[in-house]
Amino acid sequence: MDSATSDARIPLHVTAENGLKIVVVGGFGAGKTTLIRSVSEIRPLNTEETMTRAGEHVDDISEVREKKATTVAFDFGRITLDARNVLYLFGAPGQERFWFLWDRLFSGTLGAVVLVDTRRIDDSWYAIDRLEHHGTPFIVACNDFGGPAYAPRQIREALDLDPQVPLLDCDARSRASGKQVLITLVEHVANRHAAQNHRPPQELAL
Repeated sequence: MDSATSDARIPLHVTAENGLKIVVVGGFGAGKTTLIRSVSEIRPLNTEETMTRAGEHVDDISEVREKKATTVAFDFGRITLDARNVLYLFGAPGQERFWFLWDRLFSGTLGAVVLVDTRRIDDSWYAIDRLEHHGTPFIVACNDFGGPAYAPRQIREALDLDPQVPLLDCDARSRASGKQVLITLVEHVANRHAAQNHRPPQELAL
């Protein structure tokens, strides 16, 4: 997963034949675009539009007043794992009016990251509900916005998380932190697959 900076334009290797899809979801302003931007080896595709005063009556920006743009379709990034395997990252918009896009984005997904802003934990409910409905493996990453410090037990109780769902802290602005989030998800997916097939998980080389 040690790719170049997101400012580089790295061509896809001609031998790449296996595309793995991960979706990043969460509430409005939770940091989905930022996470994908920080880890992608290519300049990410963003469908962001500038937020206007008219939108203040639609989107609650009380906790994210510094936010100037919002995703209106999806974000897209890429990480080359090796000569044959490529990881594709899709970020889903967080506002309720865009939720109809989520089911299509979940199609063919290896797993998902649910980004949580601990100042607005309730915003994560819909994402978790839809992932559980689809049976999609997921992890929960609490993005650091300088909000209240909650113990992992409190967050698990607030989100009613299954004990098997990994929970970790992250800083979506940090490439190293974002990389660890993705590694945690892939390991979780591998462990689930191994458990379902009654065999030990293979070591991951990302």
